Parts: sequence; C-alpha cells; structure tokens
Amino acid sequence: MFFQILAPACTIGTATIDSKITTLVHNIILIIQIGVPILLVIWGMLDLGKAVIAQKDDEIKAGQKTFIKRLIAAAIVFFVVVIVQFVVSLVGGDVDQSCWTAIING
Repeated sequence: MFFQILAPACTIGTATIDSKITTLVHNIILIIQIGVPILLVIWGMLDLGKAVIAQKDDEIKAGQKTFIKRLIAAAIVFFVVVIVQFVVSLVGGDVDQSCWTAIING
C-alpha cells in the first residue's frame, strides 16, 4: 500500500489521473474478473443440484443447459479484460498506453 501512494500519476495529454484512482479501477476490474465467474458457477451448480434432487428428466436437461450457459458466460467475463486489452493494443498502435497498463496491472 505504501508503494502505491508513491506511484507516479498517469497522464493523458494535459490531464493527470492519480495513482489511487487507477488502483481502485484495477481492484474493481479484478473483483469483476474473478468474483462474477465464481458466482455464476455456484449458481449454475445450485440450479443443476435442484434439478437432480427433483429427479425429473426435463428439469435435469434444463438445468444442464442453464449450467452450460453460465459456464460460457463465466469464461467470457473472465477473459473480457484480455480481449479488451488485445483490441486496445490493435486500435491504439504505438500510442503510450501507460494509463491502460496502470489500470490493468495495478
């Protein structure tokens, strides 16, 4: 925490962004990137468990479909930061991306 206070601010043109803000945004992105997929998998497991306990084939198949959809959504949410970083690097080219790396890497 002490080193984050002394970290240099990010500059975009003439505007400067404090390092505390980039750290906060990084932490929020990290919570979304890790927390949301975990919650989606847990909810999918609960739905599938309810269907299995009910022992009805139709509900089990519907629970499996829901679980697979939530697994796919969890993977997409987890990799969204990587995908956005790749797209920004393609669009941005050789532009100084120090603010972007400060947000993504903390």
